[in-house]
Amino acid sequence: MHPIDMMVTDYNCEYLGLSRLCLMESAGKSLAEEVGKIAVYTFSKPVKVVIFTGSGGNGGDGFVAARYLLNRGYDVDIYMLKDNIRSKEAKINFEILENMKPRLSRLTIHNLKTLDDINTTEVAESEDGEFVIVDGLLGTGIKGKLQTNVRRAIEIINDSNGVKISVDVPSGMDPLTGEVNDLAVIPDYTISFHKIKTGVRNADEELVGGLVTADIGIPFEAEYFVSYGDFLRLKNRDEKSHKGNNGKVLVVGGSGDYSGAPAIAGMAAIGAGCDLVYVAAPEKAAEAIKSTSPDLIVKSLEGDRLSLEHAERILSVADDVDCVLIGPGAGIDEQTSKLFNVLVAKIKKPIVLDADALKQVELKLIMNRDDVVLTPHIFEFNSFFNVQDGMKLDIDSYDFRKVDENITQFQQIARQIKGTVLVKGQYDLILSGTRFRINKSGNAGMTVGGTGDALSGICAGLLSQDLNPFDASCLGVFINGLAGERAFDVKGNGFSATDLVSYIGGVIKDGLR
Repeated sequence: MHPIDMMVTDYNCEYLGLSRLCLMESAGKSLAEEVGKIAVYTFSKPVKVVIFTGSGGNGGDGFVAARYLLNRGYDVDIYMLKDNIRSKEAKINFEILENMKPRLSRLTIHNLKTLDDINTTEVAESEDGEFVIVDGLLGTGIKGKLQTNVRRAIEIINDSNGVKISVDVPSGMDPLTGEVNDLAVIPDYTISFHKIKTGVRNADEELVGGLVTADIGIPFEAEYFVSYGDFLRLKNRDEKSHKGNNGKVLVVGGSGDYSGAPAIAGMAAIGAGCDLVYVAAPEKAAEAIKSTSPDLIVKSLEGDRLSLEHAERILSVADDVDCVLIGPGAGIDEQTSKLFNVLVAKIKKPIVLDADALKQVELKLIMNRDDVVLTPHIFEFNSFFNVQDGMKLDIDSYDFRKVDENITQFQQIARQIKGTVLVKGQYDLILSGTRFRINKSGNAGMTVGGTGDALSGICAGLLSQDLNPFDASCLGVFINGLAGERAFDVKGNGFSATDLVSYIGGVIKDGLR
C-alpha cells in the first residue's frame, strides 16, 4: 500500500467515528502480541524488550505495546531519541507511561539526548543476544541523510545480537521505493499494520526480514469512502513559485445560448488553487464571460458555436496549459462534435470531459488514455457507454450484496476505458480500472444547474496541480459536495452554483488544517 494511501485511510477512519487514538491502541496491542509470539519462538526464557522511539506515530505504537508487554510479564526499556513528540496520539500514550508513578511495572524509560547516552545503553554494551529490539524510530521512513543520533542508534540496533523487529517500515528505508539512501535498520521481522507498505513489499527480503501484517480494525469503508484525509494528497505550494507554476487550465465550451457554464467551471478551477484559467468560447458567450468573470482569460472565437475552424487556435492555447476541460455549455452541433473529437485526438495533456462533450466525443478515441476524466450523471453514463437497458446508481443501502452488485456492474462498463469515470449521484461513484471510491458529501440543493460545471472545473484545477486523474476526481467531488453543504448552510435550497463556487477556497483551506 502506498504510504500516502495509508495516511489518508488513518485520517478517514476518524470520519467514521474511529479515532486515531483507537487505531494506535489497536496497533500497539497487535505489536505486543507479535513481539510476544516472536520472543516465545526464539527464546526459552523471559527476555528484556527494548523499544527505540522517535517523535512520530510509530513511537506511540511502541508506548502502547509497552503496556501490554508489561502485563505479559516482560521487562521493558524504552529508549527515546526524541522528547518533542509530534503525534498527538503518541504524546497521550507517553503521558500514560509517565503517570505510572510510583512505578510498579518493570518499565524503564531512557531519554537519550546525546551520543554518549546512546553509546552507553545496555544494548550497545551487551554482547549477548537476549534482547528483543523494537525499532519505532522513524516509522514512515526518511529520504536523504539521517540525523547523527538516529544514525548511531540504527548502527547499534544492527550491531546487536538481539532479535530485531521494525514497526511498519525499517527506519531509514524509503517506504515508497524500498531504497536506503543512507543507513537503515536491518530487521529480522517487519510488522505492518493493515497493509504492507509498497517499499517494504518491493525491498529485498534480507532488508526487511519476515513480513507480518497485523489487522488493527480498519474497516473497508475507511479506504473506499472519500473524506478529509484525502486533503493530504494536495501538495504544499512552493513559497517561491511564480504565476502559472501552480496550474494552468483551458476550458473549451460555451455557445450562443450558454455562457454561464464555462464561467462557473473556470472560476471553480481558480477556487481549487489553479493559477491561470483560459476560456475558449464563441464570441457571444465570450463577451458575457468577460463581463461577469474578470479573473478568467477569455479567448473569443468567431461565430455562435464552437466549430472545427477553431481547432488550431484552441490547440495553440492547449499547448501552454496543464489540463483541458471540454464541454461546459457547448451545446450539440455537428461542427462542435467534429471539433471535440479532433481536440481529444490531438491534445496530449490531461483532459476532463463533461456535459455536452460526453454526448459528442467518441469512446474509441479515449479508451486507451489513462489521463482522461469523465464526469457524467447517470443518463450521460448510459449514453456514452451505450448501455442498452440503462443503469441506476443505487448504493444507498446497508445490504452489502446489493451495493457490491451495483458497483461491480458499473466497474465492468467503465473498464472499457483506461481513464477515470466519476458518476454523479446521491452518492458519487469514482471508477478507474479495478479501483473505486464513494463520495457522500453534498446535498439535495445541488440539483441546481451549474454544480456539475463547478465539479468539472475543480477536477481540472486539481489535475493541473499534478494530482493523478483518480485522486483529482475523488478529492474534486468531495470538495464540490462540501462547498454545496456550506452554501446550503447559508442560503438553504436557494443557493446557486455561483454561491457554491465562492466557498471552494474556504473548504480547501479548512481541509488542509
